[in-house]
Amino acid sequence: RVEAFRDAASAMEQEKELLLEMIHNIQNSQDMRHISEGEREELNLTANRLMGRTLTVEVSVETIRNAQQQESLLHATKMIDEIVNKLLDDLEDAKIRLMSLYGACTSDVPAGPIDQKFQSVVIGCAIEDQKKIKRRLETLLRNLENSEKSITLLEHQKSSVRQPCNNKQD
Repeated sequence: RVEAFRDAASAMEQEKELLLEMIHNIQNSQDMRHISEGEREELNLTANRLMGRTLTVEVSVETIRNAQQQESLLHATKMIDEIVNKLLDDLEDAKIRLMSLYGACTSDVPAGPIDQKFQSVVIGCAIEDQKKIKRRLETLLRNLENSEKSITLLEHQKSSVRQPCNNKQD
């Protein structure tokens, strides 16, 4: 029963993360630009209210770690955070680096390179922490993908709005 209880709490943690991500994606959706100002304001108020209510829920499953596992978790988190902090400087490089970290966390054969150093750090973490690190990387990559789609849509909209100028030379 204890394991079932921990599993249920972990599932709730994941559901909270997914709800927050969905609300955020709705708020930043391209569809929000195509509705009236009043509807957009109403949707934003509702989204903010739901976001606030979701954030009031605290679910925490503590992982028992030895000193080496704690050190490995801190090191893995630091490596991910360094890439995230440089995201705005070089989006493409950050995506490639995050994909190599993700490749180090998966048992499947990854499409790209694997960060061997990160892999050895993650292996030193507790199993629950390994799963959380993998989920964090999945979320980051999914958010990057959604951001790239939004940027592409915005660029497409800008180029379709621009009218070619007729520069007549006399």
